[in-house]
Amino acid sequence: MPDLGVTPLFYAAAIPAVVLLGFSKGGFSGVGLLSLPLLALVMPPIRAAGIILPILLLQDALTVYAYRHSWDARNLKLLLPGSVVGVLLGYLFAAQVSDAMLSLFVGLLAGIFAARRLLSPNPSGGSPSGQNRPFGLLCGALSGFASMVANAGSPPFQIYVLPQRLNPQILAGTSAMVFAATNLMKVAPFAALGQFDPSNLVNSATLMPVAVLSNLAGIYLVRRISAERFYRAIYLILIAVSLKLICDGLLT
Repeated sequence: MPDLGVTPLFYAAAIPAVVLLGFSKGGFSGVGLLSLPLLALVMPPIRAAGIILPILLLQDALTVYAYRHSWDARNLKLLLPGSVVGVLLGYLFAAQVSDAMLSLFVGLLAGIFAARRLLSPNPSGGSPSGQNRPFGLLCGALSGFASMVANAGSPPFQIYVLPQRLNPQILAGTSAMVFAATNLMKVAPFAALGQFDPSNLVNSATLMPVAVLSNLAGIYLVRRISAERFYRAIYLILIAVSLKLICDGLLT
């Protein structure tokens, strides 16, 4: 794939990708999964991920500040230890793991989960489920691993957290804390892969204003949507994302 550098085609892909990241970080967890595949249409995926990571870190800072009083500590205690293991395994085995197989697995799992919830009598999930330590650790590890190798950590996180039917702001804040920590864990591996070179950092910097505005827009909107609409929208987004991941896995 040719290196397009900073061209109109680059921005045609990069601006929508960053807007999706902003909405995802603002509380619409899941839509950000589409950002890396979109940017990877015009450049090698590893470089796309290197450009996205500094933007994610900025958006994480804004979102963590916005939701600093709205998050669930018990979920963090279960998910983050697994995420550490997942990021480490993702770095160690990135060369051996097929992105296509990972996309297919995560997409199928997320799609089945979301479809089951949407087809239930109460799409927002019925009675809230409790927290399960082994399953939480497993979902945290899958989320960290998928985030490291494919920037696709949201579905495993959602599979564990959404059935709990947390308040939408608590859900958004918990997601913000988990993925802020996960993205910080990814800095050293991406630096080791040489993805923080001056060219990538300049490209990241040019997209920062779009990142901030879209992040604030996501935070504004998620606080003005009812819980029922919020959960229905999340499951619909999750199905769309899972279909994209399945297609990537089958066609790559």
